[in-house]
Amino acid sequence: MMKKSYRPILLLLFAAFEILIISCAPEACLEETESLVKASLYDNTTKRLRSPDSLTLYGLNHETVKLYDRSRGVQPVLFPLDLSSDNCTFVIKIDSVIDTITFRYTSKPRLVSKECGYTFYFNLTDTPFYTRNAIDRIYTANRKITTYNEENLRIFY
Repeated sequence: MMKKSYRPILLLLFAAFEILIISCAPEACLEETESLVKASLYDNTTKRLRSPDSLTLYGLNHETVKLYDRSRGVQPVLFPLDLSSDNCTFVIKIDSVIDTITFRYTSKPRLVSKECGYTFYFNLTDTPFYTRNAIDRIYTANRKITTYNEENLRIFY
């Protein structure tokens, strides 16, 4: 009786096939994929970082979609830019005083990774335009808007 057992070979092939299928599954995206303008808030008198007691932020003519709504301790403020335009305006309310900030920019697609796909990087083409009710001045620290955690603006109020 020389009957060969194919069972161990079949189990080994099945295990190898299963490992191959699992290794081809897409991995999770662990990287940041959204490019946002990062603006730190500074006290105009002391020139030090200071979060306002209350911060409200929304896009002009989009009052119902608030990015921040009477938020406390916000630092930095994150502004999402509109991909379908080369400019956008935000209403920012710092401690009950309202200002507007307008950004002008260009955008460019950028591959983040195979798992995460593409995002868009932006480049500010001008210094932001702003009203001067609560805001005293805005300093542009970095015109390139990326997914990295880098300060782009300093808002002195």
